[in-house]
This record gives sequence, C-alpha cells and structure tokens, in this order.
Amino acid sequence: MTKSFPARTASGEDFKAVDDVSITLGPGQCLAVIGESGSGKTTLTGLLLGSLRPDGGRVVYRGQEVAPGSAGLSLLRRESSVVFQNPFGSLDPRWTVARSVSEPLTARAGRRRGGEDLEGAVRRILAEVRLDPDEYMYRYPVDLSGGQAQRVAIARALISRPRVLLADEPMSAIDVSARVQILSTLRSVMAGARRQARQEEGQAMGMILVSHDLGVVQHIADRILVLHSGRVVETGTTGQVLDHPQEAYTRRLIEAASLDC
Repeated sequence: MTKSFPARTASGEDFKAVDDVSITLGPGQCLAVIGESGSGKTTLTGLLLGSLRPDGGRVVYRGQEVAPGSAGLSLLRRESSVVFQNPFGSLDPRWTVARSVSEPLTARAGRRRGGEDLEGAVRRILAEVRLDPDEYMYRYPVDLSGGQAQRVAIARALISRPRVLLADEPMSAIDVSARVQILSTLRSVMAGARRQARQEEGQAMGMILVSHDLGVVQHIADRILVLHSGRVVETGTTGQVLDHPQEAYTRRLIEAASLDC
C-alpha cells in the first residue's frame, strides 16, 4: 500500500506517509508495527482498518476488499476492535466500568447477545483481564489507576470477541509498573488466541500491536515490522529482528527499548 498527503513545504512534492508497505495478519498471530513518531504507524493502521483509502494497493479482509461502502469494510468494522493509547480518553467518565465494557454488546444486540446474560459476559471478560468483577464493575474511571483503566479498555475491546484487535500504543500513556500489568494481560490474551487457532484457526483473533518500543512487544509478537519514514526497513520473526537486526535503525530501537531485550 501507498498513501501520500499534500506537501507542506516549498518543494510542492506530496509527502509519502506509507510507501509500498505489505503486511499479512493471520488468525492467532500478533504482528508488532514498530517505529518512532512520524514513521507512518498511524497512517498504516488507518489504511488497515479502512478509515483511510490507499492511493495504491488494497486491503483485503477475509477475501473481501476493504473500500468505502463495501461489504468488506462493513465486515471488518463488525469484527474488529481498538485499544487506544490513553484509556481515560476512551472511557466515558460518566459511565461505570460495567456500562463501558458492555457498550459494544448493547450497541449491537440490545441487552442480550446469543442468549448470554450481559452481566455474566462483563464479569467473565473482566476476569480475563485480571480485574475482580465484584471490586471493579461499578467503579468510575476516576476511581481507577492508569493500568486498571487500560485493562478495562482491553476488556471492552474483547467482549465482542473480535477477529482483529488493534492495540495502538497501549502502554505508552501509563507508568512503568502498570506497563508490566498490561503486557501480562496482552500476553494472556494472545496465548488464548493461539490455543484457539490450533483448534479452529478461522475463528481465532489476530492482533496488530503498534508501538515505538521494541522492549514492550518482544514477549507478545510473533512477527515484527519496522517502519521508518513510511517504508519497511526490516521485517521478520521476533527472534530474527531482535537477535539479528540488519538495519542500524532497528539496532537503535533495540538499544532504546524500555524493557530488557
């Protein structure tokens, strides 16, 4: 895919935010998209989820092209969820945890989904992200730490059982101790997805994890794609990229990692 924007400089040349990038995500897989600010991560994820249209190339989801007004775009939007960088910016301060987490289900199917009790669904998903339902269901965002709020946001993203989860810098807005909790939560989520993929591959969730920090993705990602100035400068399995980086840019990212690589 390629995506350009009008230039803001005297040269008059369009700025290529994403330049000839190809990726694949399969069921039960975690792909980490790594790069510094301005590397093209935000534009790439916008292309992948259909909020931006590529100038060249295309996005295909489950055999259908993702384009404005297409069945592929509708399907992708129904079957995908996003965890944003700042949980307090994505949680309504007027809503309890229970209401925020259940909102994706109530928006789609009223108070029941497939015969499943709504409160039971909320309790189960909170337990999956390691929050005690009895303790947290009726708290408000103001009553939560950054790490707890982000786990609530992850629970809300997972309650509809998406096939694609985009985690967009999910650890960069919280402190180091909370990052460890989120890292552990996401590892557990992906371990479950991989188990499901072995049993029923087509139903398992895949995750795109966007970050500027190689240290926080090393224990989650199956593959890493390194972006620099809109281009892929390195890609491979997590072990290949971390143990045998080929590019100086990748080596600099490894040296700057916040957790031990």
